[in-house]
Amino acid sequence: MSSHRLRLLAVAAALVSVAACGGNGSGDAENTKKEGGGSGAFPLTVEHALGTTTIPAKPKRVATVNWANHEVPLALGVVPVGMAAANFGDDNNDGVLPWVEEKLDDLKAKTPVLFDETDGIDFEAVADTKPDVILAAYSGLTKKDYETLSEIAPVVAYPDAAWATPWREIIRTNSKAIGLADEGEKLIKKLDGDIAKTAAKYPQLKGKSAMFMTHVDPNDVSEVGFYTAHDTRTQFFQDLGMKIPGSIAKASEGTDKFALTKSAEQIDAFDDVDIITGYGDDTGELLKTITKDPLLSKIPAVERGSTYLLPGSSPLATAANPTPLSIGYVLDDYAAALAEAADKVK
Repeated sequence: MSSHRLRLLAVAAALVSVAACGGNGSGDAENTKKEGGGSGAFPLTVEHALGTTTIPAKPKRVATVNWANHEVPLALGVVPVGMAAANFGDDNNDGVLPWVEEKLDDLKAKTPVLFDETDGIDFEAVADTKPDVILAAYSGLTKKDYETLSEIAPVVAYPDAAWATPWREIIRTNSKAIGLADEGEKLIKKLDGDIAKTAAKYPQLKGKSAMFMTHVDPNDVSEVGFYTAHDTRTQFFQDLGMKIPGSIAKASEGTDKFALTKSAEQIDAFDDVDIITGYGDDTGELLKTITKDPLLSKIPAVERGSTYLLPGSSPLATAANPTPLSIGYVLDDYAAALAEAADKVK
């Protein structure tokens, strides 16, 4: 799409937002959350890894791209005009994860426009929703993506690195951008309380070290992928009272990548890992392959059975990457499975 068309759409967005009215549940933030809250004055400036964004007035039409950003406005009672369709963990193939469906039902709201991001951001579809702001605090935006989206509306990108924004910062950054920073802090406090209560139910987790494997091909286990200390899946272990193994922390030094790989011949680096979790498959074949492999089976966590692989691309597997709405939805199930693995650590 040409820059000229994008600029025209951006102007149209501004005009529509000025004239916006009514309450049809279509995603206009004004229809769902009344002005106020005292948590932000506009114009508002947000600094992030890709630049500095000024939002001239409290957004009435909020769009989000990439993973989980839509969950912040939804959790705070604001229905986006458009958001990325779920492409992992979608149990009924409607493009909306179950905890998002549940929240939309609570708000008695229609499903927002879903952006198909299979081949990257659909800039034209985003522009067609005429947003006042585009939230992307947790994302993999490139500089080019950011510049193109910025011709549509102000864009709030990730604070530090792509795909490395902790869930609390996702909430803080996105809630600030829509003028609901105070409400965002209240949401963080509530989720912290829920996590603490759950962790207290499973004291065997406290102090255990855990590693999160990426998707591993059962037909080729010559390399094992793992999420680094920069990734939210790894950081969530600490929320549950666990710790990041020294091997993972060391491998994460000097890089801002959220995932790395290690060859099976170097697998003894993970001898300090108490529990291994990660993405499995619905059949359990990957876990069988790992336990039978002559190299991977020698990892202490695998050898003693303190390994739990999440079931395929299920909602539970998806929610292991903590997001504002998914935490409460699967927290107890996830903690219970990790606790079962922890019971085998001596």
